[in-house]
Amino acid sequence: MIGLGRMARALLTPLLDQGVIARDQVRAVVASEDSARRLRDELGVAVARDPDEAWAAPVVLLAVKPQLLTAVAAAAPSPPRDSDGAPLLISVLAGVTLERLERSFPGWNCVRAVPNTPCLVGAGITGLAWGKDLPAGPRQWVLDLFGRVGVVKELPESQLDGLLALASSGPALAAVLLEALADGGVASGLPRPLALELALAMMEGSVKLLREQNLHPAQLKDMVASPAGTTIAALRQLEQAGVRSALIEAVLAAAERSRALNAG
Repeated sequence: MIGLGRMARALLTPLLDQGVIARDQVRAVVASEDSARRLRDELGVAVARDPDEAWAAPVVLLAVKPQLLTAVAAAAPSPPRDSDGAPLLISVLAGVTLERLERSFPGWNCVRAVPNTPCLVGAGITGLAWGKDLPAGPRQWVLDLFGRVGVVKELPESQLDGLLALASSGPALAAVLLEALADGGVASGLPRPLALELALAMMEGSVKLLREQNLHPAQLKDMVASPAGTTIAALRQLEQAGVRSALIEAVLAAAERSRALNAG
């Protein structure tokens, strides 16, 4: 693992806990000795600043900041060769295209992955796009790996920025919505712990209802909003505040930022 930030840890931790990957199989590289020491204690895996041993592995997860790609690629050694063919490079770098990865890391089989933070609890979403001529064996291995931490979607690469904006940035948007709803409960007189508990339970129940009865969100909205009632008064406030438009623009902004990151 080249880089071991939040997203990489969200992927690695459940795989270690499930025993899918043994701790002694992992070699991770981070920028500072302080970070290496802390992560060794936290995860129980080998973490160092020297990347040579990690680059020699048959599978490398690239998880640095996109802005560091050029420097990391320049320092990467030529890939090792064995009877099984080219090693596998899985990139979780936001916005960085397969074309750029394959140009930066010649000799590697490349995969572009866009996971999200709920992978940490096995409820993630990962979008995958495949590099040129990737054999069936490595492809299935990657599908199985990410399938251990949630739902996997094989997509044309052109759709990955949209998936990133909705599914990968989305948990932060959902957290803001939940926090705001809980704040509304507090403003209405509820104790804060109860307001947050109710907001979470309401959101979970609403998603369960939508899924199990195969409802469109508009159908659920109409089920709850009775004429001249409390819910339609609340919905009117959302429309006046432009909340729907703001959420659409937030997702679009995240997608545009993802595309911009590929330029370095």
